[in-house]
Amino acid sequence: MTPQELLAARDRVVPDVIAGGLSVLFCGINPGLMSAATGHHFARPGNRFWPVLHRSGFTPRQLRPSEQEELLTYGIGITNVVARASARADELSDEEFREGGRLLALKVERLRPRWLAVAGITAYRTAFGEPKARIGPQERMIGGTRIWALPNPSGLNAHWTLETMAEEFARLREAARDERR
Repeated sequence: MTPQELLAARDRVVPDVIAGGLSVLFCGINPGLMSAATGHHFARPGNRFWPVLHRSGFTPRQLRPSEQEELLTYGIGITNVVARASARADELSDEEFREGGRLLALKVERLRPRWLAVAGITAYRTAFGEPKARIGPQERMIGGTRIWALPNPSGLNAHWTLETMAEEFARLREAARDERR
């Protein structure tokens, strides 16, 4: 895509991949410009969401962003904390995160997934006013929905490798599976 096409994508909304009663609703920070341009979540080639989702056992094969609707067949979906697309998450204001957290809570109350998995600890902390939150399951719940903070799968997040991220996602998958029993 040309730089002009990416910049034009800033005003596009990436549709949620959602349904009621999901096992896990994954929540990105906000769409990047590539996601906004394509209409597919985690579309940037360097983003590790799709490989991590497969390596952690959520999907039987690595899906492409264009296959995101297939997630619903596995009982999982995707949304974002903030709907506005940007080149980088640090372009978002704390106010946008807080309002996004409020709207996300309403969405979760309506859809009632078993788990909300926020991919980005800083986004989770800001959106939900939990400055000391750590990666992993959270004490906070939204209605009957449990929350798990995950590492941000962006290629810019060098603190987490593909393997360590897949291990954390697998911990969530196991918790979601155990809860169904």
